[in-house]
Amino acid sequence: MIESPCIKVCVIEPASGICTGCLRSLDEIAAWSRLSDDARRRIMADLPRRRKQPD
Repeated sequence: MIESPCIKVCVIEPASGICTGCLRSLDEIAAWSRLSDDARRRIMADLPRRRKQPD
């Protein structure tokens, strides 16, 4: 099972809808426990790109 990237810093940026702690969207956070490992891997693979996005 792919672990959650949550780091307990839960602040959603209003403009992007992305959590500043784990870089997931609210929909991704809400669905995480129901997602397949493949879906979780896709999200995890995309997180570094999200970190590099300009504010």
